Amino acid sequence: MVTQPPGRGPLSPAGKRQRAAGATPEERTRPLCRSLRAPVKKSRRSGLSSAGSAEPAARLELQAFRDYGASWYRFRKGLEGKFHPRDPLARQPQVTAEARCKLISWLIPVHRHFGFSFESLCLAVNTLDRFLATTPVAADCFQLLGVTALFIACKQVEVHPPRVKQLLALCCDVFSRQQLCNLECIVLSKLHFDLGAPTINFFLEHFTHVRVEACRCQADATEASDAKAVAKGVTELSMADYAFNRYAPSLLAVCSLGLADQMLGHQTPLDLHISGYPEEVLQDCTDKLHLLVSLNGDSLPHVLPLEISEKCLRLGSWDNLTKETMRWKPTHATQSNCEL
Repeated sequence: MVTQPPGRGPLSPAGKRQRAAGATPEERTRPLCRSLRAPVKKSRRSGLSSAGSAEPAARLELQAFRDYGASWYRFRKGLEGKFHPRDPLARQPQVTAEARCKLISWLIPVHRHFGFSFESLCLAVNTLDRFLATTPVAADCFQLLGVTALFIACKQVEVHPPRVKQLLALCCDVFSRQQLCNLECIVLSKLHFDLGAPTINFFLEHFTHVRVEACRCQADATEASDAKAVAKGVTELSMADYAFNRYAPSLLAVCSLGLADQMLGHQTPLDLHISGYPEEVLQDCTDKLHLLVSLNGDSLPHVLPLEISEKCLRLGSWDNLTKETMRWKPTHATQSNCEL
């Protein structure tokens, strides 16, 4: 069982000299507790705008999808069962669904604060759940586990992963660098260094590319992009709610896109049957997501891009969802574990 490691004792004179020798002059005078700032990514070519470089990158990404998308999707889809723990809290005497909800609800703004990708967040949650399925964790060590999972995920995805001291500062320096590094080794050992999980983000990207490839005009491509933005917000809510662990990432991704089309009132919505799931499975997952979004109507606009949130407000998406939820009667008596 992973318990809270022993606290940090005072450094010996030799240890202080060693730390001072390895620190820069700025670090020696900088206070330990300070506000964190998201890293600023500077472009080497200041003359190129982000809008100008985004279009060629999008074309290259679409071409890669045309060449390898179908085979890559089949390969990743086949790995879902291996990397998807449906009940990770079954062996946890101290960690509850509510505690998991609070931790992931905290990790979501943390990953936004640093400017990390949605893929990093998805991998962090997957690493967290898979470790919980293998090893009991003490409640006072749970936040350290969440930070460690994010650290491992960022090392796989981000060009500039966070430094250890930045993550420790988020925890008010309750934990030490050695504690985080030790837990990182334990997590990697328990997962056998098998970290290439197929994530919700991957399937969102795939289904969006399928839709863009079939687009007949620019308006359809814009609808696909807007639906993906809303679906990301919906899936963030679902990751924090333990009740959605029983759904596979590909199912959550396609149903979130379908719900996003409904919220945005799109004329040419995504055909959910391209996922290969039967109608009743798609309907069940979509209904549960519908209920989750309506219960968290005040939170979802804050995680969406401003222009998308304003568009939903103009269409009255939040009000319509709330009204429909009052008439919605689930086939099974279920209750959301988490309201963000």
